[in-house]
Amino acid sequence: MKLLCSTLGKATWILTVTVAIVAAVLHYFADTSPSKYSSMAEDMKTLEEKFRGQNKSCFILGASGETGKVLLQELLERNIFSKITLIGRRQLSFEDKAYENLIQEVVDFEKLDDYAAAFNGHDVGYCCLGTTRAKAGADGFVRVDHDYVLKSAELAKAGGCSQFHLESSRGADKKSSFLYLKVKGQVEAEIEELGFDRLAIYRPGVLLVDRQESRPGEWLARKFFGAFSAVCSNSMSISIQAVAKAMVSNTLLQPEQKAEILENKDIASLGKVKGK
Repeated sequence: MKLLCSTLGKATWILTVTVAIVAAVLHYFADTSPSKYSSMAEDMKTLEEKFRGQNKSCFILGASGETGKVLLQELLERNIFSKITLIGRRQLSFEDKAYENLIQEVVDFEKLDDYAAAFNGHDVGYCCLGTTRAKAGADGFVRVDHDYVLKSAELAKAGGCSQFHLESSRGADKKSSFLYLKVKGQVEAEIEELGFDRLAIYRPGVLLVDRQESRPGEWLARKFFGAFSAVCSNSMSISIQAVAKAMVSNTLLQPEQKAEILENKDIASLGKVKGK
């Protein structure tokens, strides 16, 4: 046991030193130009009050996922919508009274046309829907992250949704040779073609999730990027709390362009803006 503890202690020390060195080097070469959101002078509380008075409604896709859960909490806390609808494949259970006024629409993503009514009458849509190739296989990944997401956006647009917020990924590129980044880039481009009055695409880096990982590999990855983010948080990684805060804060803004892409540093800057 003593030998094990000693070995783990040495491994942790080596990992910490390695992280510090690698992070410092990458930070040196990273894009350190300030985000256009870092000097945002608008009073977020005032914007929230103004938006709240417009009596708008929204829906969330992927509310059972890591980012979706936190996004829902952020929306409830800041209370900027008069109605929040969760659209998903199953009913979610909540114990806190803060969730009691939520509306839930259970749909079959393989037959979304049959559930078009679930997408009608929303002003704002948030999409945090996604899976991984490891979980669903290549075909399953494409079906979820492209087909389900695009079809949902189409139905939302047809149902009157004017503002759509899409969680994508850093490096998304429809011409990429990597399936994950290629699919993310393709769905970004195709949703932009739908012509929402406003489209915001978020490209976060490695998402840091506050949870106990059950596998050593996941635990090490979380520790690595957690330490890494302390040195260059605007470059490679970001917490899901910051992503959720950024999505809500950005909803209140009125950019000049109809479509915008927020890279990791932009998300990090907006994620620091405090509202209610």
